[in-house]
Amino acid sequence: MRVIAKRSLQLFWERPGCADARGPLHSWYAETTKAIWRKPQDIKDRYAGASICGNNRVVFNVGGNKYRLVVEVQYQAGLVWVKFVGTHAQYDRIDVETVSDH
Repeated sequence: MRVIAKRSLQLFWERPGCADARGPLHSWYAETTKAIWRKPQDIKDRYAGASICGNNRVVFNVGGNKYRLVVEVQYQAGLVWVKFVGTHAQYDRIDVETVSDH
């Protein structure tokens, strides 16, 4: 898969107090760029804790569920857009189906 907006991940882990997200986010990015996701079940097969949501959104628990990553997946095009990365508390205040970092 091609991940769009890797910079969003980096900007997050560079925030004060979020450095511990670097390893998990970097691992997620590395795995995702090698993955082939043709349907939501392909994601669930690898990330059982991922939540498949409306509007082609998927929520990943990162860093032992301390952080949340929301992406939009375009399966046929092989694209994954980072839409949100934040703490669990920040995640609780967003609408997964409409949030966008851009």
